[in-house]
Amino acid sequence: MTKLYLYLIHAIYVLYFRTHSKIVCKGKVRIKGRPNVSIKNKSKLILGNNVMINSSNHGYHINMFRPTKLLLDGESAVIEVGDNTRIHGSCLHAKSNIHVGKNCLIAANCQIMDCSGHMSNFDNPSERLNTTDIPKSVIIEDNVWIGANSFVLPGVTIKTGSIIGAGSIVTKNIPAYSLAVGNPCKVVRTYNPQAN
Repeated sequence: MTKLYLYLIHAIYVLYFRTHSKIVCKGKVRIKGRPNVSIKNKSKLILGNNVMINSSNHGYHINMFRPTKLLLDGESAVIEVGDNTRIHGSCLHAKSNIHVGKNCLIAANCQIMDCSGHMSNFDNPSERLNTTDIPKSVIIEDNVWIGANSFVLPGVTIKTGSIIGAGSIVTKNIPAYSLAVGNPCKVVRTYNPQAN
């Protein structure tokens, strides 16, 4: 791809983000490649200053399977992304609320969702097709790093400064300054930033 082509794609998407009535940009936004953005009903996407939405494998250190996908399909869903956060080829799906703090790193192929899509309905499994579950907010606090191919499931809070290892499935809250890995994701080490 030529530099001119990449520049034009970037310019078109930045203009799209800046002029869309349901997107609030609080400063500069960096767009690489072509993200997939769908904002329904009265939903809103809020991006802090210097947020990067990366959907391009060009220059990125691991393979991205798909472009970044931002899907807000609740009646008044909100995805809010804090200053300096980078999202690489991942999906954020909100029916209610996903909050990502400042200075976060979301590596390629992550799935972050505040709903599962359908209710479990064990008493009548054939009804799963006709149900939607109740969303539970996802909160990712400041300075969190989520490794590639991880899932963050509904109702989870990941506290400040934590790292989620690649390929993890986060089903429960993660305390601050923790290293957590696995399926299900478990804390393997907690750091004390005051100790340094």
